[in-house]
Amino acid sequence: MTENNHDDRRSLIMSEIMTPDMVNFHGNVHGGYVLALLDRVAYACASRYSAKTIVTLSVDQVVFKEPIHVGELVICYSSVNYVGNTSLEIGIRVIAENLITQNSRHTNTCYFTMVALDDNGKPTKVPPLPLLNDTQKRRFEEALTRKQSRLLAHTTKK
Repeated sequence: MTENNHDDRRSLIMSEIMTPDMVNFHGNVHGGYVLALLDRVAYACASRYSAKTIVTLSVDQVVFKEPIHVGELVICYSSVNYVGNTSLEIGIRVIAENLITQNSRHTNTCYFTMVALDDNGKPTKVPPLPLLNDTQKRRFEEALTRKQSRLLAHTTKK
């Protein structure tokens, strides 16, 4: 690819089969493993869009709605919802699919704020996010609201 078309690179799907080495004491996939997977997904999505080195700034609203079981395929649908000057919000929807029964369950939705870094490890500008349809506009507005809430919460704690 000679030209980086950011719109085509704003979303990413990653999947992984859950294996016995990932279980917790209750026999389900360990939440810490899922968080690490989500961090990798957010990194890949943000780095792919921005063509920059990326680090995680924060994670919002990680609620484990349903357990994930060994043998299930976990599919993570991620998208760049918001781009600021140096930061991006990545939304991730997690689906667990039983490969035998073919039943799928929505287990989690979460939001990662990622920051782009230059070669010196300093925050660097990210390409603007074109909003081409109503879904992209809605996601952008919702992400902006979450960002403003985080900033408000952070300033009231000081």
